[in-house]
Amino acid sequence: MNKAFVKDSDDSDDDDAPAGLPPLPPGARNYLTPAGYKRLREELMTLLDSERPKIVEIVSWAAKNGDRSENGDYLYGKKRLREIDRRIRFLTKRLDIAEVADPTVHHGKDQVFFGATVTYANAAGEERTITIKGIDEADSLAGEVSWVSPIARALLKAREGDEVVLITPSGPERIEVVQVGYPAP
Repeated sequence: MNKAFVKDSDDSDDDDAPAGLPPLPPGARNYLTPAGYKRLREELMTLLDSERPKIVEIVSWAAKNGDRSENGDYLYGKKRLREIDRRIRFLTKRLDIAEVADPTVHHGKDQVFFGATVTYANAAGEERTITIKGIDEADSLAGEVSWVSPIARALLKAREGDEVVLITPSGPERIEVVQVGYPAP
């Protein structure tokens, strides 16, 4: 059947989400730090102002060369253009609903909120440090977790010295909040 007659599912607003990013939970806000918002906005502007026009120019040039079915520049250019347009739609949707939450307003406090850097210890005494960030900006390799992750949900609103229960696949685990920090204003 021709692809033009196949209806894609419209179950989610985040159908354009890149494979590695989870969709926002229903009714959830898209919290971002000021730095995360700036980074996503810069990416959107780069795509709109430089990358997309370059690819459009290449596709236009390649289309003038005739036989598009065997023209690698044309085929690759059209594919890349679709990828760029998908990313632009995703970024536009996410930035439209973004709520910038500045973690510096909590500087000096010992309670865990969005943007906090938290050191916690498990029952074995092993310590880990994480920073709670937005879904679109969290980088697990840098010790950042999204605010909707199980560890962040367990830690939110806890204070230094509190014990909280983290639900893991192997069962509940008690962890203690050792230190809470925020960036300086």
